[in-house]
Amino acid sequence: MQALWMILASLLFASMGVCVKFASSAFNSAELIFYRGLIGVVFLGALARTRGISLATRFPGMHAWRSLIGVMSLGAWFYALAHLPLATAMTLNYMSSVWIAAFLVGGSLLLGRVQKQGPLVLTVMLGFVGVVLMLRPTFDHHQAFAGLLGLLSGMSAAFAYMQVMALSRLGEPETRVVFYFSVGSVVAGAAGMMAVGISPWVWPSALWLIPVGVLASLGQLCMTRAYSHGATLVVANLQYSGIVFGAIYSVALFGDHIELMGWAGMGLIVISGIAATVLREHAVPHAPAEEH
Repeated sequence: MQALWMILASLLFASMGVCVKFASSAFNSAELIFYRGLIGVVFLGALARTRGISLATRFPGMHAWRSLIGVMSLGAWFYALAHLPLATAMTLNYMSSVWIAAFLVGGSLLLGRVQKQGPLVLTVMLGFVGVVLMLRPTFDHHQAFAGLLGLLSGMSAAFAYMQVMALSRLGEPETRVVFYFSVGSVVAGAAGMMAVGISPWVWPSALWLIPVGVLASLGQLCMTRAYSHGATLVVANLQYSGIVFGAIYSVALFGDHIELMGWAGMGLIVISGIAATVLREHAVPHAPAEEH
């Protein structure tokens, strides 16, 4: 049953990506972050109240830093969603596990232990070969900046995940962590709107803002439930079904054509992500969920 919750969460996050892509034609990334965060604050605040979870925290600085990194990742991902094929943007964002493996390899290099990290090195190499295969057939020079931001979204998501791990070890519940991430999204989105301006509300484009926030919040809820009651390793690997849903949406709704090399690259990234998740689970059992 918990596997179904994770698959549903992945479907909801992919569906949110579809809504972001449609809404981005009328609204900038700052506005999308603001409204996603605002709906998340309301939703998670109500959820915390229902579950009797206090939103008071003893670690405001850590939450602020985690929110800053998370918002940077979210902003980069939303930009990539607006300017790249949906499947490409989704896959690049899901590379966070590969980036975490890369950071572990880097740490081992500094400590002179790289010879003990053969599986991690192979995982990282597979992931980046997948990136090369996937991006070559799907973007031109006009999409280079969006592709770079897509890669950065996955990298910053990895940093945010490690901060979530630190907060989890201090006893902070995920609902509280995600709530403050939503608060940070509201603040950062509002600041961005003041800097780049506010788009006029054009109907029916404005209606896409509602499902962006609702689907993200429902996805968080399903993912949290899956991780809370299921086998961590199984649930974490099922999270990669989001790439499959993204590819289906990309082809069916937007008419994107994915070459054979692109599918091969996506497959390599999925394999490397699953391998990185397995290695991470052995190193850090019962780690918290990665967020989108």
